[in-house]
Amino acid sequence: MTQPPTSDSFATRAIRAGQYQDLSDSHSEGLALTASYVFDDAEDAAEKFAGRRPGNVYVRFSNPTVAAFEQRMAALEQAEAAVAVASGMAAYLGVALGLLKAGDHVVLADGMFGTTTRFFQTYLKKFQVSSSIVDVRDVGEWRRQVRPNTAMFVLETPTNPLMHVADLRALSALAAEHGILTVVDNTLCTPALQNPLTLGADLVIHSAAKYIDGQGRCGGGVVVGREELVQEIGGVLRTAGPGLSPFNAWTFLKSLETLEIRMREHSRNGQILAEWLERHPAVEQVFFTGLKSHPQRELIDSQQSGPGGLVSFTIRGDQEAAWRVADHLSLISLTTNIGDTKSMITHPASTTHGRLSPEAKERSGITGNMLRLSVGLEHVDDIIADLDKALDNVTISAE
Repeated sequence: MTQPPTSDSFATRAIRAGQYQDLSDSHSEGLALTASYVFDDAEDAAEKFAGRRPGNVYVRFSNPTVAAFEQRMAALEQAEAAVAVASGMAAYLGVALGLLKAGDHVVLADGMFGTTTRFFQTYLKKFQVSSSIVDVRDVGEWRRQVRPNTAMFVLETPTNPLMHVADLRALSALAAEHGILTVVDNTLCTPALQNPLTLGADLVIHSAAKYIDGQGRCGGGVVVGREELVQEIGGVLRTAGPGLSPFNAWTFLKSLETLEIRMREHSRNGQILAEWLERHPAVEQVFFTGLKSHPQRELIDSQQSGPGGLVSFTIRGDQEAAWRVADHLSLISLTTNIGDTKSMITHPASTTHGRLSPEAKERSGITGNMLRLSVGLEHVDDIIADLDKALDNVTISAE
């Protein structure tokens, strides 16, 4: 496997990091579709299986295409290592099984993806791993939740869908002070807009089905960070089996080549759309990290290089009004994914965060009149026209 010269340029790393040459010497990264590998001799097999010699041993443990994706993600996040898996939630599973034990306590950010919260509070609870939920913006509250058995901080920044932002430097410093690991979900910003490891975090998680892929084609996840931590996680995941398929890894590799360009355009479209929504009479409030009105403007500017393409907003009305807007869209797709070239909308209270209790929704600010829009790469005037037509249903019904 060849490695190009290192570069300080994100664009160069996104295209060249993790490249390798297959037997055909193809310029594009090859797709290694195989379940097993041929060894030179019995000694070679024994040495590779024992880990004393580099090389592939079995598809559950290693694959050249998956390894290339891992190397490229590590390069983009400025990490020592990465391990790729079948989904973003499989990444959380690996972090939990590899780094937590019975009796540990985890502090979770409020307002994260609902399934992440459910995983920690429902399933890990069965294995005596307790958790607390705190406001991601309140460093003092994080400090107050630290216990002698606190092993991990888990947070998403910005949060989805309310766009609350964590002070990554302060939280990472607090965690380090107490020997706690900081795990940051960077799915919304991607390494094109934010690098949590450079701000003190220990591990970064991505759901690669979002902006990493960028076209809604494949499921996948990845954990990046310090090598000793990633190795521990990788050992668990490769034993348990939720590895990333070579085909999906190959798809993500090609997607990463355009990540910086796509995130720049998602951010531009998102900015225009969010500012338009702020002015619309049927819209009550807009949540977007690019707005001057965002209460954490200074913090955002200190750790994000762009806002991304996720915009949430509340309708002047109830859940029925929000559903009416979603139902009257013709260009924007009604679906729950984010990060696609196609613009997509969903109603978080009944979909992505639907399994949260009413109390949890109220605490997190997930209201019935909220819609979440993943702004795509269509011409922004067309996205606005579609929303304007749909929002007329709220204005007309209010008259």
